[in-house]
Amino acid sequence: MLDDFFVRALLAGIGVALVSGPLGCFVIWRRMAYFGDTMAHSALLGVTFSLIGDINTQLGVFTVVALVAIALLILQDRAALPSDTILGILSHSTLALGLVAIALMGNIRVDLMSYLFGDILAVSQTDVMIVYACTAAGLGILMLIWRPLLAATVNEELARAEGQRPQLVRLIFLLLLASIIAIAIKIVGILLITALLVIPAATARRFASSPEQMAVVAAIAGVLSTVAGLFASLTWDTPSGPGIVVAALMLFLLSLLLRSHSNSG
Repeated sequence: MLDDFFVRALLAGIGVALVSGPLGCFVIWRRMAYFGDTMAHSALLGVTFSLIGDINTQLGVFTVVALVAIALLILQDRAALPSDTILGILSHSTLALGLVAIALMGNIRVDLMSYLFGDILAVSQTDVMIVYACTAAGLGILMLIWRPLLAATVNEELARAEGQRPQLVRLIFLLLLASIIAIAIKIVGILLITALLVIPAATARRFASSPEQMAVVAAIAGVLSTVAGLFASLTWDTPSGPGIVVAALMLFLLSLLLRSHSNSG
């Protein structure tokens, strides 16, 4: 029999994977991996503010990451700088500010490693319920904005000409990303969140023939990576968050081999 903490970890990881896979597809389609990194790095600043203000960590992280996402949209529209420059400035500065603020909080003990690399085995029953509530809400919202978001991803100018509001849809998508980053911190940690978004979606791209199919396969790949990574960490006593990402990488490499084998056949 599996211990209760391990079952909770499995449930939480699967819940995050179910929504991160489909969202990760849009991260890939819109070439937003660096964007995702910036939002993930700003999560540490959110952790710091939540500790200083003694508020829920996930709420603090979501608030800061959402504000950074909005700031990115505004700066990309108004600043006379390339997008990658703005992303680089915000990504590294928010991460550095978070680290400096944590170092200055001498009266508060912080397990920095658990935030950077996750501590999925420490999730509580309440955490699992929050994960599935956010997952259900996230998938529901994604289904509602799927068509306009896909249209804006293919051709934003055409979507605007057809009377759609790609800017609003993009904002909703970024807020969805912010919420997933907030709940995924305990699963894989700040430094590995983008990998959980990108790698399963990249794996799914090898086998999908439509956007909807890719989203489903990405979710399945994320679930398989979570289960494999957790059982590997249990077997070899390795860190769980990095283990999940390594499992996702192995699955991606396997997909490359299978795809190349089928093409040669």
